[in-house]
Amino acid sequence: MTSSTEQVVLVDNDGRAVGVRDKAGVHTTDTPLHLAFSTHVFNTRGQLLVTRRALTKLTWPGVWTNSFCGHPGPGEATEDAVARRARRELGLTVRDLTLRLPEFRYRAVDASGIVEHEICPVYTAVADADPVPAADEVMDWQWADPAQLVPAVRLTPWAFSPWLVLQLPLLYP
Repeated sequence: MTSSTEQVVLVDNDGRAVGVRDKAGVHTTDTPLHLAFSTHVFNTRGQLLVTRRALTKLTWPGVWTNSFCGHPGPGEATEDAVARRARRELGLTVRDLTLRLPEFRYRAVDASGIVEHEICPVYTAVADADPVPAADEVMDWQWADPAQLVPAVRLTPWAFSPWLVLQLPLLYP
């Protein structure tokens, strides 16, 4: 499935599906509320995988973020979408998938004016290997100690995605 044919699920304020739209056209200056997910991947040493978004990304290009994000397609279980995106973005198989923030949602506006507006449950998972990222998704990556990442994000939020800035204090108070 390519981004030009991938579809996202549009939802109302209560999270009920109200339609679908091609992913390629959903993120604009007036992005409708839609379903997404965010995943924080750990290695067996307890380090968190952070990634730097490719410069070709529509929103927040070049900023550091959580391991990966994505959108479940129409009728696709979110857990299946997580596995699909882990393989697509990072070349990883993840295990021990755990829903950590089921009610997370946010709206943020990129410097270019593009809006992210998502109901975005947050998961954690474990990977047994280093990522082999897709160049159109990830330009850099690093295994980080969460205890060091939290203050770094708090002190320099402009260098990180807005969803990571919002998620970290909820996951690692």
